[in-house]
Amino acid sequence: MNNKTELKEYKFESLSYNILPGISEYHCVKHNLNFNSAHALHNDVGTIKDNVHIKDISVEENRFFKYHIVKPTAAKNTKKVIFLFHGFNEKDWTKYIPWAKRICEGTASSIVLFPLAFHMQRAPKNWSSKREMYLLSEKRKKRYPNIVHSTLSNVAISMRLHAKPQRFIWSGLQSYYDVIQLIEECKEGKHLYIDKDFQFDIFAYSIGGFLAQILKLTNHNKYFSNSKVCLFCSGPIFNRLSPVSKFILDSETNVALYSFLVEHFDKFLQKDHLLNHYIKEDHLEGKVFYSMLDYQRNRDFREELLRKYENDFYAITLKKDTIIPSFEVINTLKGAYRDINIKVDELDFNRIYAHENPFPLNMEKTELIKKDFEMVFSKVCDFYNEQQLVQKT
Repeated sequence: MNNKTELKEYKFESLSYNILPGISEYHCVKHNLNFNSAHALHNDVGTIKDNVHIKDISVEENRFFKYHIVKPTAAKNTKKVIFLFHGFNEKDWTKYIPWAKRICEGTASSIVLFPLAFHMQRAPKNWSSKREMYLLSEKRKKRYPNIVHSTLSNVAISMRLHAKPQRFIWSGLQSYYDVIQLIEECKEGKHLYIDKDFQFDIFAYSIGGFLAQILKLTNHNKYFSNSKVCLFCSGPIFNRLSPVSKFILDSETNVALYSFLVEHFDKFLQKDHLLNHYIKEDHLEGKVFYSMLDYQRNRDFREELLRKYENDFYAITLKKDTIIPSFEVINTLKGAYRDINIKVDELDFNRIYAHENPFPLNMEKTELIKKDFEMVFSKVCDFYNEQQLVQKT
């Protein structure tokens, strides 16, 4: 870090891991209901010996892990927190540390770098083994000759989601419950650094914005009533994303996810009573999740919530982003009739850039990249600081 900020590490145990695929019976504590698993309805695409199709519920790294906080050096505790949610299929925090450092310095907030389920340090290390994943990708290319963008970087997550697309839902819900758990532990005074009377906002990039929106729009126990959400290269409904990339998902998995989550989701829910319960039966987080999958599905419900919190959202998009196009962010956040007053700034950089790494390190045009970086994060910090000024007046 530097003399202004420092990086701290804290342990976390996910108490919601028991909703994940891997056992035969499940229990919903909220409704005191038991369910038999329907996970076996879906066959694995691959083999157990690949160490990719292990039972989700058995992945210890996803249950017990450490998360980071970038904090002002002199601070002994904090009442101001910003959660930073990363993108899809991310394996380390390297590109995010400068982001967190800049937001920390620009807002005097502590930045919680919290990993989503089965990402970052919550994924088994062998899923990042270049040799093992290269061999898996080569086998996958032989099995699917027309596959696009199957790489050692995305083969593990692609195979797992191709085999069981409902993993997208379950890992998303686990991430949601984990954030709520951390907030409640802080409010109970159990955190060594975060004050129990803390205020928090969210900065979300790429698919992290999906989680951020579900948290904000569900507003569990009104925890998020005063939270601001800044979305960077993020914000659209699932079926308006274009995630096929050598760093994100391969084409076969994208087709499988779209088929499951968009085209035939309601029919799958009829077979899977456990998933149906969390999506359609008195779990608001599931109802909001459901509305975020397909643009037309529950659009009025989704847009009513976005309109309710329109002053708390701000989005920054990049004009040449092909993974999350600006116009799809606008379509979602501003609504079908453009009657939701959420501010969306579309920016463009005078250089080549990509969604997956908008501010590359160790490249030519370093000064230009620094200028673009400062432009983006000045806007981000201004958004959070405006909130503080409003609260004081």
